[in-house]
Amino acid sequence: MGEHRVHDTSDEQRTRAFVRAMLDDIRALEVLIERDLIECDVCRVGVEQEMYIVDAQGYPAAISDRVLNELNDDRFTTELARFNLEANLAPRPIGGDFLLAMEHDLGEVLKCADRAARAVDAHIVLTGILPTLHSEHVTLANLTPEVRYKCLNDTCMATRGETFTLVIDGIDRFESSHDCAVIEGANTSFQLHLQVTPEDAGPLYNLAQLVTAPLLAVAANSPVLLNRRVWHETRVALFERVFEYRSMPQLARSVPTRVGFGETWVRQSILEIFRENAMRHHVIMVRDPIDDPFRELSDGHIPELSALSLHNTTVWRWNRPCYGITNGKPHLRIENRALPAGPTIIDQVGNAALFYGLMQYFRADAKGIPQRLAFEDAKVNFFAAAQHGLDARFTWLDGYRLGARQLLREELIPAARNGLESLQVSNEDIDRYLGIIEARVDNGRTGARWLLDALANVHERAREAVCRDAVKMTRERQGGDLPVHQWDLVVPNTGADDMKPTQKVGDIMTTNLFTVRPEDLLDLATSMMEWKHVRHVPVENVKGDLVGLLSTRELLRLRSDNAITQNQPIPVSAIMQRNPPTMSPDAPLSEAFQRMLESDSGCLLVVAHGRLLGIVTERDLLEAAVGLISNGTRQN
Repeated sequence: MGEHRVHDTSDEQRTRAFVRAMLDDIRALEVLIERDLIECDVCRVGVEQEMYIVDAQGYPAAISDRVLNELNDDRFTTELARFNLEANLAPRPIGGDFLLAMEHDLGEVLKCADRAARAVDAHIVLTGILPTLHSEHVTLANLTPEVRYKCLNDTCMATRGETFTLVIDGIDRFESSHDCAVIEGANTSFQLHLQVTPEDAGPLYNLAQLVTAPLLAVAANSPVLLNRRVWHETRVALFERVFEYRSMPQLARSVPTRVGFGETWVRQSILEIFRENAMRHHVIMVRDPIDDPFRELSDGHIPELSALSLHNTTVWRWNRPCYGITNGKPHLRIENRALPAGPTIIDQVGNAALFYGLMQYFRADAKGIPQRLAFEDAKVNFFAAAQHGLDARFTWLDGYRLGARQLLREELIPAARNGLESLQVSNEDIDRYLGIIEARVDNGRTGARWLLDALANVHERAREAVCRDAVKMTRERQGGDLPVHQWDLVVPNTGADDMKPTQKVGDIMTTNLFTVRPEDLLDLATSMMEWKHVRHVPVENVKGDLVGLLSTRELLRLRSDNAITQNQPIPVSAIMQRNPPTMSPDAPLSEAFQRMLESDSGCLLVVAHGRLLGIVTERDLLEAAVGLISNGTRQN
C-alpha cells in the first residue's frame, strides 16, 4: 500500500532533508542486517488485489471515494485512477492450507467490495485492463485527488510538455495521445509477496526474476487497450511507456527506467537494489516528520525506514524488494508485481501456487542462476511472455531454447508441485490450483487468449459488444469455481445490448480511418476514396488536428462547376468542408440521429480532446436503428 501522507518536491529544504533521511535509512538497513535483527524464523506470504469499479453497463465508474465510504474498511485504499481500488490482505505463514486460506480471504474481499459498489449502483471487476475502457475515461478528471497521485502525474508530464504519445506495436497498432498519466490507471494487478531472509534475499530475488516470464505467460489477462488488441499482457508495455520520462541525455546514456525489469542480476546483497534506486532515480515525493533511524536503534526500537520505503514505492520494478515491520519485527520481502488481476479468484490463486511452488523448489539452486543464464536473456524472456503469452519462446537455464508451454508442462509445473509438497500443502490443494495451470497450458487458453479468440474475425465495430459481454461474463464468474480455461467464448450480439440499452456514438463509430492533409493533391484523395470505397475522408494537419472533411458532395460540386482539368493540380484544402459536424464519443445515439438529420454532410466525425477518434456514417446509424428495432421486437 503506497504512502499517502506526502508532499511534492517544491520545497527544496524539505526535499534535501528527505534525501538525507533516505540515505540514513539505507545505512540503517545495513546495520539491521549486520546485527541479525531482520526476522528469519518465519516466512510469510501476502497479496495485494487491485480491481475495477464499473457501472451497470460494464464501463469504468469513477466513484472510488463513494465505494470507500461505503466500505469503511482499512484493507482498502485508492489507486491512481478514480475507477480503481486496491485491497491488502493480512500476511500468512507459507505452507499447509495457505493457498486455500488465500482463496477464502480474496473471496471475502471481493464480496465486501462488490457489496459496497452495489450500494452506489456499481460493480467490481477483476481484470488486467478493462476491455470497455475508452479514451474519455483516462482524463485528468479521473485522477484520484490526492497529493501522491498528483506528484506522480506531474513527474510524468514534466519532461513531456502538454501531451505525450503512446505507441505499442501489437496485434493491432496502438497509438494515442494523452495530457495526463491517468492512462496508467488502466492497469490492475494481483501482487504477490514473499518474506525472505537477508542471506537468501539476493538469490531469491534473482529466482523471482527468472520465473516471472513463464509465470506471466500462463497468467496473461490484458490483451485489449482502448479497443485495440495489443500484447497478451499489455500492462507491461503500457506501464513502462507511461512512466518513460527520461531526458534525451539520460536516454543516450542508457539510464535505467523507473519502471522496468532491471539491468543485472543481484551479485552480493539485496542492498544493491535499494542503493541503485537511490542513485539512479530522483525523489518525486517526500514526507515528514521523519524519524532518525539510528536514534531509534540506540533506544532499542525498530526504525520504520519511512523515507527509504516511500522512495522504494516510486521505483516500479516488476519484482521489487521491500522492507517492513510485522508484529514489531523487521523483515525483507520480494514483491512480484507482474501478474494481472483476474479473471477469477481461483485463477489468481493458481498463479500464486505456481509462483510460490517454484520459489520453494528452486531456492537451493538460486545462487547459481547468474552463471547459468545471461541477464539479458531473462529480460528478453519477460517481454516475450508479455507480448505472446503461452506462444512465447524462451532461452532457459544453460542456454536451452524452448516454448513456454513445453517449459511449463515438462519442467516448471512438476517442480512447483514438488515445492508445494515440501511446504506441506495437501495433494488436494495442489491438484486444485496447479491443475488449473496444467489445463491452461494444455488447451492454451489464458484470460488473454479467451478474449482474443472471441475477438478473432470480428469486425471492428462489433468489438464493443464482445468486450461488454466479456466484462459481464467476468463479473458473473470471477468469484466462482469455474476458471477461465473452461469458459465458453463470447459470441457477438448475444446479450451485449441488454447490458447497454443506451448506446453511444463511440459504440458504432469506425476508427480505422484513411485521412489526408490539406496540402495533399486532390487526385490522391479521390483515388483513396475509389480504392477503399468510401465517401468521406477526414482532413488532418501535420499536428493531427482535424481541419476539414472531403466528401463526394464536394467532388460533385467541383465537377459541376467545371473547375477541374487534368492539367490543374488542386490541393484538398481548396474544396474541403472546413467546419464538418462533430460529435463526442460519449454522446447518445439519439443525438447522433438528430445531428445527422440537421447536417447534409452524410457523416459525423467523432472527436475527443481535439483529436479525431472515428467516423459515423448514415449507414452506421441505419444499421444501429435496425438493431434497436430488432431488440425492441424481441423484448415485446
